[in-house]
Amino acid sequence: MLGGQAVIEGVMMRAPGMVATAVRKADGSIVVRKEPHASPGDRYPVLKMPILRGAVGLIDMLIVGIRTLNFSAEMALEDADDGSNGSPKTKSEKKHSMGLGVTVFISLLLGLALFFATPLYLTTRFFTVDQQPLAFNLLAGLIRVGIFLGYLAVLTFMKDVRRLFQYHGAEHKAVYAHEKGKVLGVESCRAQSRFHPRCGTSFLLVVMVTAILLFALWDALLILWLGGVTVALRLGTHLLLLPLIMGVSYEFIRLSARYAETPLGKLIVLPGLLLQRVTTKEPDDRQLEVAVVALRAALGQEGSADPVHAAVTGRPISVN
Repeated sequence: MLGGQAVIEGVMMRAPGMVATAVRKADGSIVVRKEPHASPGDRYPVLKMPILRGAVGLIDMLIVGIRTLNFSAEMALEDADDGSNGSPKTKSEKKHSMGLGVTVFISLLLGLALFFATPLYLTTRFFTVDQQPLAFNLLAGLIRVGIFLGYLAVLTFMKDVRRLFQYHGAEHKAVYAHEKGKVLGVESCRAQSRFHPRCGTSFLLVVMVTAILLFALWDALLILWLGGVTVALRLGTHLLLLPLIMGVSYEFIRLSARYAETPLGKLIVLPGLLLQRVTTKEPDDRQLEVAVVALRAALGQEGSADPVHAAVTGRPISVN
């Protein structure tokens, strides 16, 4: 199954056994990095079991995603250094890599605090439904969705994020073109939808809904067992349930994508597709070109990518 993500001025594509990232440099050329990649399920078949494969696969995808973001950031840093005084950039790149690691760690902590702990605190603080599992988690879930939508709304005002969302749209269009059996090129990708039912945005929405149901069930069990539940106990045990929630959500996304063209399937995937109107934007031909190059590289079709690239910019493609 194909997957991918937008990175800084580029796109990462993941195909069975290979990850390829294509990044547009300031001079118009495209740099491609390919990495053979065996998923945890390929190495340990037991990890391909339903639910388990989703939780493990998402962690693996997070690691790959951070690595490819690091690569795209290094390319951006290289462009910035080339445009300055031409001083050696090895030390700067090392500092950047370390800084990125710290940034990712802090971002994860802030994400848990903002989207996880804050809804629990606000629901406990302003509502008297602590011992009502369904009501409590429904309110906390609505607050979580509200924070998420507000966060996305703020991001849309940032120019760099808008470009990232355009590359996100380019990634979807390229994947769609391949899934429909089209010849991978800018023109064929341009005609595709930028909304895809397997998108990570849709997945996050499913995670939030799944969390409401599973957290409510878990809280009900805790209340039956202990006679009550505190916000600290909720926070600790809900964190432990996150892998299960991710696994269940992954299976739901797989199933809904399979039946996305049926009437019921269209209804189920509609909320995620509507949300993608925020997280994806229409890409231009240069951005589509980067997505095509990345996908061709992941599929081992680099030889046929050059004419597509030259037709848009005439710039070379460098493969690492």
